[in-house]
Amino acid sequence: MKNRAFIALGTNIGDRFRNLCDAISLLNEEAEIELVRSSSIYETDPVGYTDQDPFLNMVIEVRTSLEPVVLLEKCLQIEHALGRKRIIRWGPRIIDLDILLYNQENMETEKLFIPHPRLHERAFVLIPLLEISPDEKLPRTNQSLQDFLDKIPDREGVRVWKQKNGEDVFALFEN
Repeated sequence: MKNRAFIALGTNIGDRFRNLCDAISLLNEEAEIELVRSSSIYETDPVGYTDQDPFLNMVIEVRTSLEPVVLLEKCLQIEHALGRKRIIRWGPRIIDLDILLYNQENMETEKLFIPHPRLHERAFVLIPLLEISPDEKLPRTNQSLQDFLDKIPDREGVRVWKQKNGEDVFALFEN
């Protein structure tokens, strides 16, 4: 479990909180994935395609023995198992799992870009990521993610929905 990865989770269909819980539960069932910590949960206005309901977003840190492409495959399997349908780009979704960072690696394949190509443009990803890893830097540039967040003018669309107060990664999801 030597590799460190950050995964963004987002949902805006159905029971959004349950969708996050189910996705984290399925990730936790994978022997090669160890959940380390989670951010608070944020309610966010949609970006791109705006004629849809608000999202719940969060970021988790994991340790994994999986290579990045295999981790992506696991994330896609979980999305599929939870009923994700890809109909409208940036449209409504029951769950979305995106690998943001994997160690401090840079990777560009047909299926996977690390770091996530729009990571530095999205407050709804940067805010929860910086909450759990405030000193994180963007690979290759070695520039602080906080510097990118400081340049985003519209952050009002990202609001704390469920505050994390020092709990472990599962405390947010206990009923």
